[in-house]
Amino acid sequence: MYHNLSEKYTTKYPVLDGMDVDVYKRHTGEKIIEEIKQLALPLEGKELAHVNSTFEGGGVAEMLRSVIPFLKGLGLKSTWYCIEGGEDFFVLTKKFHNLIQGVIQNYSVQDILQLYIDNLKENFNNNPIVADLTVVHDPQPAAAIVHGEFMGKTLWRCHIDTSEADSLIWNFLLPYVNHYDGAIFTQKSFVKPGIRIPAYGISPCIDPISVKNSQYTRETALRVLDPLIKKYDIDIERPMILAVSRYDVHKNQPSIIRAFKELKKKEDIKKINPILVLVGNSASDDPEGQMMYQNIMNEVDSDPDIWPLLNIPNNDLNIGALMRIANHFVHVSTKEGFGLVVTEAMWQGCPVIGSNVGGIVQQVVNKQTGFLVEPMSVREITNYMHFLLNNKSQRDEMSRNAVEHIRHNFLIPNLIKKYLILMRYLTGVEDKVPYFRIR
Repeated sequence: MYHNLSEKYTTKYPVLDGMDVDVYKRHTGEKIIEEIKQLALPLEGKELAHVNSTFEGGGVAEMLRSVIPFLKGLGLKSTWYCIEGGEDFFVLTKKFHNLIQGVIQNYSVQDILQLYIDNLKENFNNNPIVADLTVVHDPQPAAAIVHGEFMGKTLWRCHIDTSEADSLIWNFLLPYVNHYDGAIFTQKSFVKPGIRIPAYGISPCIDPISVKNSQYTRETALRVLDPLIKKYDIDIERPMILAVSRYDVHKNQPSIIRAFKELKKKEDIKKINPILVLVGNSASDDPEGQMMYQNIMNEVDSDPDIWPLLNIPNNDLNIGALMRIANHFVHVSTKEGFGLVVTEAMWQGCPVIGSNVGGIVQQVVNKQTGFLVEPMSVREITNYMHFLLNNKSQRDEMSRNAVEHIRHNFLIPNLIKKYLILMRYLTGVEDKVPYFRIR
């Protein structure tokens, strides 16, 4: 059956257990915190639950580790349920993920009936979820709306770029989705035909008080990184180009590697002598990660200026520090529901070369906070790598712009505000349609 993780992550940030959400004011300003407190007042004692498929790895789990204690700090009940599944189940749901993002995969009706539906029935058998509002995240637990039991309003939250979803798998999931009271998408273009329920646009956000998103000085970041630097023998004196993401077919690390190899051929770059650090994590619901890592190692081909790292120790601490000291960040996914890693890099003041797809375009303001490129255009990626390595004043301006863009749009209080507005609306506290409804 599913696991209730609420108590585990209530104590993640103890300051929130004492109702002290004011700690966020220095990051987001007083206005939004006071607004959130007012929105929460009539919801005190009501319960907002979340259901997903992994408690470690990936942006959904990271957000829930912050959302749960924040909501409790506001006086709401907040629970987090994580479904169980064997390797076969997660192999199949990874195929769902890829199919929704337009990648052809093989699967059978038997897989769907015996692995997907039976697993969800087993998770929710005689285990109703009792909450005023439950948010079910992504395809893995989507069918629980029919095969489980929910006491209260329900929303399906899709974190995936659905713009080119395989029609067969989308039409399989669609009847389940339409059983919910509403759906949440990252942007309007992801709302495909066939959605018969209200749809809301909510962007993912990062937690500014988490370990990963602490804004270090460069000196502190270097002290944090010292064990990692020594372990992997990284030459930190050279300018660093950084890329961080799952090792996933959509993340397109090969294009970054090819662009970097082209960059090194330029005469002026030979003097600058940069390095490329690729950091990848594997999640418990992503069985393809190790295979993709091997493909990337083949692409690296023992290049001495490229460091491909997998599941580094003290991940959050080291990722934030790497982003702080990097010259710039590259994230050129071919598909991207949002790309929280872009948010994290920009919050650390790291300009981003990002692909012109999905939720990345909400974050990277072209030529202001970084550059937008076509994901497979090695030439474009190379040219912007070259520009950022050679133009410190423009890079510094982009760095400042990036921090402020994230501050005003993509920090956790912005996400909490929209959850509270939705909860007030769906539970009848008020009848005003949320301003972020997109369908």
